[in-house]
Amino acid sequence: MPEVSFDRVKEFVLPADVMEMLRKANDLVIPENRAELLRLSLGGNGDRFEVQYPVPKRGTEVEAIVTRCRNGLAVSYPDPYMRRRDPDCMLVAGDMNTDKRQFQEKFGQPFGEMRTDIIDWLADHKLIVMGFYAGGHEYHYGGLLICPVNTAFFATALGDLQEMVPLSEMPRDFAPRAVVFVAPPFRHTHCDGRQMVVHHRDKHMHEVFSLNLYPGPSAKKGIYGVLLAIGEEEGWITAHGSTVQVVTPYDNIVTIMHEGASGGGKSEMLEYPHREQDGRLLLGKNTVTGERRKLSLHIGCTLHPVTDDMALCHPNLQQGNKLVVSDAEDAWFVRINHITGYGTDPNLERLTTTPPEPLIFINLVAVPNATCLIWEHEEDEPGKPCPNPRVIVPRRIVPNVVNEPVAVDVRSFGVRTPPCTRERPSYGIVGLLHFLPPALAWLWRLVAPRGYANPSVTDSEAMVSEGVGSYWPFATGRRVDQANLLLRQIEATPGTRYVLTPNQHIGAWQVGFTPQWIAREYLARRGGAKFRADQLSPARCPLLGYSLNSIVVEGTQIAQWFLQVDTQPEVGKEGYDQGAKLLGEFFRAELEPYLKEPDLHPLGRTIIEAFMKGADLKDFEAAIPVK
Repeated sequence: MPEVSFDRVKEFVLPADVMEMLRKANDLVIPENRAELLRLSLGGNGDRFEVQYPVPKRGTEVEAIVTRCRNGLAVSYPDPYMRRRDPDCMLVAGDMNTDKRQFQEKFGQPFGEMRTDIIDWLADHKLIVMGFYAGGHEYHYGGLLICPVNTAFFATALGDLQEMVPLSEMPRDFAPRAVVFVAPPFRHTHCDGRQMVVHHRDKHMHEVFSLNLYPGPSAKKGIYGVLLAIGEEEGWITAHGSTVQVVTPYDNIVTIMHEGASGGGKSEMLEYPHREQDGRLLLGKNTVTGERRKLSLHIGCTLHPVTDDMALCHPNLQQGNKLVVSDAEDAWFVRINHITGYGTDPNLERLTTTPPEPLIFINLVAVPNATCLIWEHEEDEPGKPCPNPRVIVPRRIVPNVVNEPVAVDVRSFGVRTPPCTRERPSYGIVGLLHFLPPALAWLWRLVAPRGYANPSVTDSEAMVSEGVGSYWPFATGRRVDQANLLLRQIEATPGTRYVLTPNQHIGAWQVGFTPQWIAREYLARRGGAKFRADQLSPARCPLLGYSLNSIVVEGTQIAQWFLQVDTQPEVGKEGYDQGAKLLGEFFRAELEPYLKEPDLHPLGRTIIEAFMKGADLKDFEAAIPVK
């Protein structure tokens, strides 16, 4: 990879101290292509490379190990804590309005001194300087990554996830809206060993300081935060959702965007249903009786993926009365903890085992020059697999991928639900598919329960809210501003319908992600989520909108207890009502702070106050009529 002189970057539009850092740096490398980054990721031409740094009073710390495999690079982290996102790792600094925890609040001092230390530390290293376009080149939201050369795998990951700008295409006066700085040792010297990503913002620049090398909270969610900040300033959002065009066996097309907190089934919405050895789908296993129910689906729909996690809702896209989205990413950060053996997902297994180009694998077993297999998960400790194995899949190699903006027919929201029985009631009372009025759909997005046994983050025991749109953990501004943007978006797109689907459990039944796969097949076959009044019944819990009276998929009737959980003998009305009470109390606690916000949209205030007073479905439908 050719090194470049400071003359190549001196005309970039950057803060003065960052420009001085680049001038002082030992060498600068601006990548021309991905192959150069892959070579540097291994320290040259080796098969195994340790990313390590001297840390005062601690000796040498190995932050990551990169292994050359036949199908790409496998990255592992010696510290199991670094293998998934810490939900408390994000801090905010700078003079912009924010509701997020600030650096000074946590560490008792302004961020300025630490920022200077990081800039000085980087100036002593050979650096990669890589341009990228957040959200795609057509929007010109330029970004710049500055990282030590020995973290080239991180640069490769970011270059995959967003659109890398090659050296030959970088404008002489490149003016990034955001700069990402990578400085791993500072988590030890300044942050007690914790993951930490600091967003430092002012009116001219959004700086992201990544003090760890797991790309989830920085290369992935850090750039998401940049897009949310730009959207908050300009009046639009980037939805936290996967989007798929579902093509039925009869060539009808229905477009579904599936939103939800981490672990809510976004990546799974782009997967074909996982089948049993006999070819049928396992609908569920009763956790009390052990009974298993299966579903025959002889001909499934064809999937044309659009977005995996970040759906750009830019105003330049909007036309008509349905929400229009495009992908805000150039590659997808796919979680594969559910792929535990060969044959679970043949399509993804085939794509990742013999890919057309080397891939980046994270938290998987790696043997130099062998094939990295996505069902061989690294162990956090003997017998305990890491719950967050990942693979970065560039969009350009995804079969049937859609590269144009699409209009969304149905917005689905997913929530991880625990088992619920009469003896042990819980919020696992969500049926296989619920229809939500738009106002109620807005409330679900304000609360966005993270849900049960979340594999993506380091805490997952209690029910926790991820907040507005389920993207609030990655936003850097004010919660009420995002809530208002989301409400205005729902109002402006009355042609899009809203449904709710669970995963993991329906009452006493363990179901995995099968509910959303069945719901996807059902909605596509019937042309969307427009129902007659006689097809719906108000759910016993008003928060769940309407239950379906019946669902028939390819001639198979789904049992009523999968649709209306109070009819399960293991749950009954008593267990259901206890679960509904828990869910209602959780929503009340999460929605109460919005009423204290003077800037809350008047319609939003009306909707939340109605919920607090025990509104029924007719009240929600009156707030934002279904058209």
